Formats: sequence, C-alpha cells, structure tokens
Amino acid sequence: MTPPGGTGGGAAGDGGAADRAAADRAAVLTANAALYEALERGDADALTDVWLSAADADDAGGVVCVHPGWPVLRGRARVLRSYMLLMADTDYIQFILTDVEAQVAGDVALVTCTENILSGGGAEEEGGLGPLVGGKVVTTNVFRRTADGWRLWSHHGSPVLTSTDAEDEG
Repeated sequence: MTPPGGTGGGAAGDGGAADRAAADRAAVLTANAALYEALERGDADALTDVWLSAADADDAGGVVCVHPGWPVLRGRARVLRSYMLLMADTDYIQFILTDVEAQVAGDVALVTCTENILSGGGAEEEGGLGPLVGGKVVTTNVFRRTADGWRLWSHHGSPVLTSTDAEDEG
C-alpha cells in the first residue's frame, strides 16, 4: 500500500525514500530553472543566489563555468563577473529548455538540458527592434545541496552546430 502522497512502485517501506528522492529532484529542477529566469530578467542578485555562496565556494576554485566558446572559468568571483558581463551586453535573451533530465545522488545533482536561445542586441534606430539571433547549447549543470538548498556548482555549455553551421564550414 502506498502512503498518501507516495510514489508507489518501490519495495515495501521505501515510500519515504522515494518521496524524498522525488522532492530532491523537484527542488533541483526548480534551482535549475532559477538560473535561466535570473538570466532572462537580467537579475544579478538572483543569479548570484543560484550559485554556491562565498561560504561554500572560494574564489580559487569553488565553482566552475564554461560558456560556449570560452575557456574554463574557476572561482566564484570570475564566474559571477562573466555572467554580469553577459547580462550587461545583452538587451534581450530567452531560454526555452528542452530535453531536461535531472539525477540526484546524495548531496550532488546533475541536470542536462538543451538551451534553445533567442537573444537580441540593441536597435539601430530609436524605437526599433534590434536583430534577434537563435542558437542551441547543450548544457550540464551540477548542483550541491547546501544549508540554503540546492546551489549551482558547475555549468558547462557546448554549442550545437546546426545544418546551416555545418554547410557554412564545408
């Protein structure tokens, strides 16, 4: 018999563990979504809160980030600065996440997804719309459980070549 709110399908007596696992997975997916929501809003404070805090990550290593086409960034200050530069240079950005998968193992979680990105720069004429550009990035986000909840530990994004990109290089 499955307890109220239980997930069932497990061995007898593991309903609590299954419920905790489902709750952890949901919390990790919420933390993952918070990253993209902060970027879309250009909210530096919310973006900072997504990452491990200074108490959990030092500036020598702590967190790691690889933006598509960038070298590896190590350290909380360098990673956060990179996002501030990206947000300052982007007038509009929208992420449509697909293929989102999350796995939790103890106090570490792995989220993989495809970022379908629509971004735009400034308009050449006042009151006009700037150019919009689309792109696709396959991403791995690693989270750690902290006293404040799940926080981003590592982000790695790799661009996906489209058929048009492949034709341009050939």
